[in-house]
Amino acid sequence: MTDNNNQTLSNQACIKAAQELLARRKNNHRGEMLTADCRPTNLDDALAIQMTTVKENGSKIEGWKCLVPLNPEQMVVAPVLEGTVQQGAECLVQPTQPGKTLIEPEVAFILGQDLPAREQAYTEQEIDDAIVSCHMALELLQRRYSPNDDLVFFDNLADCLLNQGIFIGPEISKEQAYQASEINIDLTTIAADGQPETKNYDGKHPNLSAHKPVYWLINFMRNRGVSFKKGQAIITGSYAGAIEVPIDTTEIKYQDLGKYQVTFKAI
Repeated sequence: MTDNNNQTLSNQACIKAAQELLARRKNNHRGEMLTADCRPTNLDDALAIQMTTVKENGSKIEGWKCLVPLNPEQMVVAPVLEGTVQQGAECLVQPTQPGKTLIEPEVAFILGQDLPAREQAYTEQEIDDAIVSCHMALELLQRRYSPNDDLVFFDNLADCLLNQGIFIGPEISKEQAYQASEINIDLTTIAADGQPETKNYDGKHPNLSAHKPVYWLINFMRNRGVSFKKGQAIITGSYAGAIEVPIDTTEIKYQDLGKYQVTFKAI
């Protein structure tokens, strides 16, 4: 496995950073950059803070978010904390502002078996075989930094790239998920007066493939000694960027794939 020789932060510094970011997550608070003694300056620092956040939260990893890197300096990968993956008619969220929350329409891939860390890379076929189901899904986002021009990618990476959780929608076939390079998406909010408001998005996956990031994720993290567990949900990039929606009932329609309704409720 690859040694993390570039990590400059001590374990204690990672704990300090993780505790601060967890407090912001739980209190829905936006704070300034981490102090210099625990602020990440490279990939290994940021990933170390991520994993320390999981430990300090006293939980397991329930999912992952990822993207095949569009820039070699920006590895898009983050764990999703246990207890933040939801299904059903209602979805609890932290508001981004009063009455609003932030979502990204995506596709989720659910693992049906463990993929332990190992020296040998996993083949695409092995990973395909490990995916037990595919779903329309939403990434739930939460801003935990105040606007600051001095923030860099590693700040957000250490904070799990704004992830608040995942909402798992209806199942689609593996064939549909693997072919979903472009999906037109309609978001319809049903207001209290019963009047619907629909916004349309010409959706395109950032990697032009929803499943290819899963291959990258498994082997990138495998090489860092990380194992994947049965039941984990993997999301791989938004078709329409981040969308702010009312905390209300919303219908999400993926053209030619299906639709579903979810009622967002503030925590």
